[in-house]
Amino acid sequence: MNLARDMGRTCVCFNMRKATRFITQFYDSELRSTGLRVTQLSLITAIRVLGPISFKRLSEAVGMDQTTLSRNIGLLQEKGLVELESGEDHRSLKISLTQSGHEGLKQAYPLWKAAQAKIVSKIGSDNWTSVLESMSLMMRK
Repeated sequence: MNLARDMGRTCVCFNMRKATRFITQFYDSELRSTGLRVTQLSLITAIRVLGPISFKRLSEAVGMDQTTLSRNIGLLQEKGLVELESGEDHRSLKISLTQSGHEGLKQAYPLWKAAQAKIVSKIGSDNWTSVLESMSLMMRK
């Protein structure tokens, strides 16, 4: 029993996933009026910055497996926020934002910015900078 309690208190994976769920729920709540979830906003932001972009490259950029990415892109496509177009050859597709995608990003930005400020103020700006630096070091291959 003590071993399990110790793992629950100290396990990096468990505690990071728990924090991520809390933060995701918070952002989703703050973005509710846009009809976007924070995961969708993250994807359309990445597509805006990197696009038009292939599934493989986007998958690598956002750290999401291609099956999950494909499902999420399908939802964004249903909402009319992204479109797929032929890539260099007939086998590859490029993902890009539609006009509605650009507008959705513009609409969500101020709400995201306010949510971001609330979270960073709870964490503390210096702590957040340290967390970002630590995560960056950890994710280096």
